[in-house]
Amino acid sequence: MQASIKFIRKELTGLYHEGEIESLIRIIFEKLRRYTLSDLMLKKDVLLTEEENQQILQIVARLKKQEPIQYILGETEFYGLPFKVTPSVLIPRPETEELVDWILKSRQTQAPRILDMGTGSGCIPISLKKHWPEAEVMGCDISEEALDVARKNAGLNKTEVAFFHLNILNPLLPESFPGIDILVSNPPYVTDSEKAVMSDLVLNNEPAKALFVPDEDPLVFYQALTTFALKHLRYGGQLFWEINEAFGEESVALLKENGFSNVTLRKDINGKNRMIYAERLRP
Repeated sequence: MQASIKFIRKELTGLYHEGEIESLIRIIFEKLRRYTLSDLMLKKDVLLTEEENQQILQIVARLKKQEPIQYILGETEFYGLPFKVTPSVLIPRPETEELVDWILKSRQTQAPRILDMGTGSGCIPISLKKHWPEAEVMGCDISEEALDVARKNAGLNKTEVAFFHLNILNPLLPESFPGIDILVSNPPYVTDSEKAVMSDLVLNNEPAKALFVPDEDPLVFYQALTTFALKHLRYGGQLFWEINEAFGEESVALLKENGFSNVTLRKDINGKNRMIYAERLRP
C-alpha cells in the first residue's frame, strides 16, 4: 500500500495542493478498503490486490483530468449520510450542511410539511427526513436526471421523501397542492461574471443550470421562491435559503418588502453571509 500512496502523491503533485492530495488519498482508501486515517498509518505494509491497483490507476488518471473525486467514485457524504452523485447533480457542500443543521435546530412543530425546491441529489430533504422522521418531506427539481438520483438516495438512506418535477420559475401546481410549513431551497445563485474566479473543477464538471444566474437578474430564483411562498407557505411558516454572499442585503430586502418577518441573515463557518431565514406572519 505504501507504494500506491507514493504513486498517488507523485502523479498528483503540481495538479493539487498537498492538503488536497492527502485528502484524496484518504477518500480513495476509504472507498477501496474502508480504511480510516489510523488504518492508513498502521497498515502501510498491507499488499493490495491487482484489482485494487488497477482501480487506483483508473482513479488517478481521471483525477489528472480534473474530475471531482465524488463523481469518479459516484458517492459522497453529507450530514453523516451516504449519497450517490453523478454529473447531473451538484456535489453537496459543507455550507449546505449548516443550512440543514439550522433547520433541525429551529423546530417549531413536531410534524411539519417541508418542501425543498431545486433538490438536486436530494441531500437536504433526505437529511431532514432522516433526523426528523415525523416530518412530511418533499423535494422538487426541473431535472429528471437529478430526480432519479434523489430517489435512489432516498432508497439508499431508507427515507420516505416525495420527489416530483417542477420548474421553480414557472411552478404550475394544482390548487389542491397542500400548504407547507417549511420552504427550503439552495437554488442557482452564482452570477455569470463570477465564473472568472471559479475553479475549473467546478466549471468543467458540475451542472451549469444548477449553478448560474444572469448578472442582470441575480435574484431571479429568490423572487420566484418568494412568490411561491406567498401562495403555498402557511401563515407562521418558515423559509430557509442558501444565498449568494454578495446579495445578502438584497435578499433580506426582498423578503421584508413582501411582508415576511424575523428575517435573519446568517454567516457560514467561513464568515460569509450564506443563509437566510424568514417567517410568514398573518397580514
